[in-house]
Amino acid sequence: MSAHDQMRAMLDQLMGTGRNGETSRYQVQFNDPKVCKSFLLYCCPHDILASTRMDIGECPKIHDNALRADFEKAQQKFDHYYDVDATEHLQAFISDCDRRTEAARKRLLETQEELTAEVAEKANAVHELAEKIGQTLAKAEELGAQGLVDESLKLMGEIEDLRKKKSEAEDTYRNSMPVSSYQQQKLRVCDVCSAYLGIHDNDRRLADHFGGKLHLGFIKIREKLSELEKNYEERHEARRKFDEQERYKRDDKRSHRSRSGDRNERHRRSRSRSRHSRHRSRSRSRSRTHKHDRRDRDRRRH
Repeated sequence: MSAHDQMRAMLDQLMGTGRNGETSRYQVQFNDPKVCKSFLLYCCPHDILASTRMDIGECPKIHDNALRADFEKAQQKFDHYYDVDATEHLQAFISDCDRRTEAARKRLLETQEELTAEVAEKANAVHELAEKIGQTLAKAEELGAQGLVDESLKLMGEIEDLRKKKSEAEDTYRNSMPVSSYQQQKLRVCDVCSAYLGIHDNDRRLADHFGGKLHLGFIKIREKLSELEKNYEERHEARRKFDEQERYKRDDKRSHRSRSGDRNERHRRSRSRSRHSRHRSRSRSRSRTHKHDRRDRDRRRH
C-alpha cells in the first residue's frame, strides 16, 4: 500500500464517508446487509487470519474503514445490536475450527502408535511443559521488544526452571518406552489454532508458534467470542423486541398510507360523481331550454 493509500485509509477511519463531501466507494451505508458486521467490530476472521497458514481469503461482505467510522458515530446515538450478528458469525467460525481440530486428533490416533494410558500421561506432561516454555518465551520476547527489560528477564528466569522440569519429564517418558518408539515424532494438536506440535520441537519452534500471527489471531477471535457471549442471550432478546417494534411501526405506516390512499380514492370518486352529476344537471337544463325554445318557435310559426 502506498503512502497515499495509507493516508486515505487513516482519514476514512477517522472521518467516515462524509469527509470532503465524499460517499462510500461501494455506494452503500454501514447498515446495508452487504456490509460485514464483524468487520465493524474489529473481529472478522478474514482480516485477523490474513497471510497465515489458515488464510480463508477475502470476506464476501464489504470491508471499508469509512463505513466503520460512520457506524461508530451512529452507535453513540443509537444501538444497532451488531454484536449479535458478530457473535453468531464467530460462533459458526469457531465451531467449524473445533470440528477440524477434533478430526485432526482422530487422524493422529489412527496413524500414530497407540500408547498405554500411563505412557500417554507422561507424554502429555512433556507436551504441556514444552508449550508453557514456548508461550513464556514468546511473551518474554514481546516484553523485550516493548522495552520492558526487567519483566522480560524475570520471565527468562521462569523459563530456565521450566526447562529443568521438562528435562526431567522427558527422562521419565523416555524410560517408560522402547528407544525405537521414543524416536518417533509424537504429535499433538494445538487446542487454540489446531496446528500440529511435536514432542521433540525445540523452544525456538514453539516460541514461533505461540507468538505467531496464526496462534495469536485465534486467541483474539476466541477471546472476542467469549466476551460477546457473556451478554448474547440478553442482547439477542433485546434486538428481537426492537425488531418487533420496528416491524409494528412499518406496518402502521403502511396501514396509514393505505387508509390515506383509500380516503383519497373515495374523495376522487366523490368529486368525479359530483362533476358527473353537475354535468348531467346542466345537460338536462340545456335540453329543457332547447325544448322550450323550439316550442316557442313553432307557436310563432303558426
